Amino acid sequence: MPQNIPVVENILSANDRVAGENRARIDAAGVFSINLMASPGAGKTSLIEQTLPRLTDRLRVAVVDGDIATSIDADRAAQAGAGAAIQVNTGGECHLDAVMLHGALEQLEVTRFDLLIVENVGNLVCPASFKLGTHRSVLIASVPEGDDKPYKYPGMYRGVDALVINKIDLLPYVSFRMEYFELGVQALNPGLVTFPISCRTGEGLESWIHWLLERARK
Repeated sequence: MPQNIPVVENILSANDRVAGENRARIDAAGVFSINLMASPGAGKTSLIEQTLPRLTDRLRVAVVDGDIATSIDADRAAQAGAGAAIQVNTGGECHLDAVMLHGALEQLEVTRFDLLIVENVGNLVCPASFKLGTHRSVLIASVPEGDDKPYKYPGMYRGVDALVINKIDLLPYVSFRMEYFELGVQALNPGLVTFPISCRTGEGLESWIHWLLERARK
């Protein structure tokens, strides 16, 4: 019978080594970095589009966008005001890994920036396993996805440093029990900092922006 576990462990170990190199490079440049993760359609790019105009007069921001194909997300980030926007096409892979980010960093003059936002591929499984070397991991959950996601994807919710709950303007129109959702989150990640927001109306974005500014300035 094939032995798959050692192979997986070797892959993750090699990835972690490159993630460490990425982190050292980012630290040396004095840049704060986040890994932005979510399922498809939760609002990763929309959050970036709402975040950049609120930061461009205070921070120099670079964006790395991961996707299976196209440069649509990087184009949107550039139009929203990113100082640099690098698209990484994974060629079918369902996540970014440290090697892919390493290649993107090679294209950036990292010392020119204060904040690096990495938009991972839309997926609630694989991105949780592959470290990139960023300082913080941020998960976006959206109200239309349903309130059961912490229970169905515990690995993702357990491993993040901040949670954005997007599309709260839709709460009156969809079946989403916030108390049930938050109960699942707290069971997996007690005290997780959470930002209920709406990218459409702008509600809640001030707290998110303050969190980014506070960490980037440190």
